[in-house]
Amino acid sequence: MTQTATRVAIVDDHPMVAQGIESILETYDDIDVVATFNNGQAIIDAVETLAPDVILLDLNMPAVNGLSTTEMVLERRPSTRILILSMHDSAEYISTALGHGALGYLLKDVPTDEIKLAIDTVMSGGQYLCTGAEGAIQPGAQNASALTNREQSILLQLAQGKSNKEVAIDLEISVRTVETHRKNIKRKLGISTTAGLTRYAMENGVLQGTGSRL
Repeated sequence: MTQTATRVAIVDDHPMVAQGIESILETYDDIDVVATFNNGQAIIDAVETLAPDVILLDLNMPAVNGLSTTEMVLERRPSTRILILSMHDSAEYISTALGHGALGYLLKDVPTDEIKLAIDTVMSGGQYLCTGAEGAIQPGAQNASALTNREQSILLQLAQGKSNKEVAIDLEISVRTVETHRKNIKRKLGISTTAGLTRYAMENGVLQGTGSRL
């Protein structure tokens, strides 16, 4: 039986870049490019309908930039893996992108086969930084900052002993969405148990002065 192809969406306000990446990915039998967009709002509006597994997302776009797009896409479909495309290789750009929920960072001049490698890596549960980006941040430096605002809110409520259902009611989201966020939080922090999440929250001040987080 043929393995289900990875559904990929491409978002870049430079048509030649988007078309170039699309033509590359279309050569792989296990990748299905479901859409290309030239702005962040378009993928935000379409993500639930298209249900892409991976989004290749330009960082610098007019109106809604890549960072805001990342957060809003993950609000609507938390299971989506986002790979940022950028010309910037500074630690600040990379850490900020990861902090907003991206699972990978690719410079726009990477070899074509590295784009495929990045997609395969995040699909298997990993994080991918291209060769030019991986040296810009220290291992583990993103850790807590890698949690999105929504994930931090959910971590807080879980650490307070609330169930997935209680969190879902408080935040007006589905229980399934809470479960997905919970898995992402555990993966990002390298924590496998709820007790571990609570301990992490206590040790890192998540439970202190948190009124503004909700």
